[in-house]
Amino acid sequence: MAYNVAPLSRLIEQFERLPGIGRKSAQRLALHVLNLPEGEAESFAKAILDARSQIHHCSVCCNLTDAEVCPVCAKDSRDHSTICVVEDPRDVIAIERTNEFRGVYHVLHGAISPMDGIGPEQLRIKELLARVGSQVSEIIMATNPTVEGEATAMYLSRLLKPMGVRCTRLAFGIPVGGDLEYADDVTLGRAIDGRSEM
Repeated sequence: MAYNVAPLSRLIEQFERLPGIGRKSAQRLALHVLNLPEGEAESFAKAILDARSQIHHCSVCCNLTDAEVCPVCAKDSRDHSTICVVEDPRDVIAIERTNEFRGVYHVLHGAISPMDGIGPEQLRIKELLARVGSQVSEIIMATNPTVEGEATAMYLSRLLKPMGVRCTRLAFGIPVGGDLEYADDVTLGRAIDGRSEM
């Protein structure tokens, strides 16, 4: 007879539904939550519910925020003439960590993927087009270097070029600390094509 405690099984199932969490990790997380003091467990549950009820999309860039406009869009010191288009809010976090980009963002919430039934109408493309005006001088395509990301970048650049906006793509190539002999042909080719002056 299998050992089964229904509330624990339901908790494990919920953790297992999270991306990147397998059965054993879900069990570990569930058992950890069960061992939390009651106050900490309530705070954990409240944090989830608060995030779910208070976080929504920025009315300008479609990033996640708890205000009408996200902190990046609200800052006057940011360069609002340069928009970096990303697939996911996690990409904004990654780029912000570099402290190099001073423009603003637009989050598509996905990439064009006909195999998954995701077309342009499922993404935040209309909102991006509505932002493009005389004050926008450059759109940086920072979609992932996948087939879907490339297709999305190409689709957007074809829409934006007739509007007189400069469309650029993130450079791709050899990672810092990487060895040339281990680079795949496509990455190495892009590194050569995207070389810059020293």
